[in-house]
This record gives sequence, C-alpha cells and structure tokens, in this order.
Amino acid sequence: MRISAKEEAFVVVFAALYYVFSLVTPYVPAIGIPDIKIHLEAFLASVFGIILGAKLGALTAFVGALVAWILPPGNASVFGAPFLLSPPLNALTSGLIYERRWKEAAGVMGLLIGVFWFTLPVTPLGQYWHVGLAVTFDKIIALGLIAPAAVLLGKRGASPVAFFLLAFVGNQADNMWGALVFAFPIVYSGVFGLNVEVVRFLFTVSPFVYPAIRLVQALLGAVVAVPLVRALRSAGWIPLGGKR
Repeated sequence: MRISAKEEAFVVVFAALYYVFSLVTPYVPAIGIPDIKIHLEAFLASVFGIILGAKLGALTAFVGALVAWILPPGNASVFGAPFLLSPPLNALTSGLIYERRWKEAAGVMGLLIGVFWFTLPVTPLGQYWHVGLAVTFDKIIALGLIAPAAVLLGKRGASPVAFFLLAFVGNQADNMWGALVFAFPIVYSGVFGLNVEVVRFLFTVSPFVYPAIRLVQALLGAVVAVPLVRALRSAGWIPLGGKR
C-alpha cells in the first residue's frame, strides 16, 4: 500500500496521539481477569477509520496500539498481545462504513461473529448456545446497524448520530475480536491459565459490563470525530484517499 507524505504524517501524528491517550485515559479490568485491560483510548480507532480511511486507519490504529503495548505502562505484557488487532479492526470496520463499503464492513463483522460460534466455549454442536448468545447479541445488533449507519452518512454526512452508530459498530468489532481470540485454548489456557468452564462463565456474565463500555467509547468517538472531520474538511486536508 503506497501512501503519500501527508498520509505518513497523519499516521505518525495519530499513532502518537493514541499512545498519549493511553497514558491519560482510564482502563477497565476485564471481569474476573485483571490482567486483561479494556482501554478506553481504543475509541480513537473509529476516528482513524473515518479520517484516514479503512486501510490507512487500520494501519494507524495498529501502530498506535503496538506502541502503547510496548512502551510504559504497557511493557509488552504477554496478556495484551492477543488483542493487538482489536483497534485495527475497529478502524477497518469504521472506515469501510464511512467509505460507503458497508457490505464489506458487514462481511468483517459477520465473519467474526460466525467463527466465534464454532469455538470450544460454545460447542460442541451449539450445546452452550447461551454462551454464544451472551457474547454476540450486541454484536448482532451492531451488524444490523451497519446499513442504516451508511445510509445516514449518505444523507447527513458528518452528523453526530451517524458517527455514533459508526463508532458503536467499530468498537463492537474491536470487542468481537477480543472475545474470539480469547475463546481459543492457546490463549485462555496457554496465556491465562484458565479452563473452558471458567471461560464459559466469564463469557456468560459479559453482557452486564461490556456493552455499556462500547456505548461510552462510541459516544467519545462521535464527540471527537464530528468537529475534527469538519475542521479537517474545511482546511482541505481530507479526504485522504478511498471512497467518500
């Protein structure tokens, strides 16, 4: 992927901004697993997807998350490594919707949801369907909001409601990757030392906390994205590529 000098500058600036936010924003420990930290600054990935587009936004989110993971207070903890792709998937999904490529965004979200239903905590043969439903019900809602968000963006552009929906979907993609990767034995057992029964319990209680966190992140994303997009557009600095 070729990028211009201006795009490189945006990647560097926004990745650095991600790291700075990681130093000043609070985090929420995952239920029953304090070693997993839900970082509120991940909402910035939605903003990256909107401003930089799907591909460049995902790259920027990955660089920012990687820097925040390596440098203090992250210290390259093994517990955070499996989740490094969460912010890039947020930016990718948000960017695809903003570029009116909503079918591709739906494909990404649908694939993540679908694969999760075939992981060990839910199987065999859907025996633990309640675990799958507890984890994915809000992601299925987000999947259903992708097309309306794209339509609303087409009609009203940089409106707060449209950006809120877009950021909500993006943050749910982030969360879906986190749940999916945690559902593999190499992660929940190999990294965190948990058995599948404990994982099923943790997934079952997840709806009591995580959807609220994603709503807060979506609100933060909309609050930041709306004025920033308008300012950059007025200055002639965006779009930076991709379809708009």
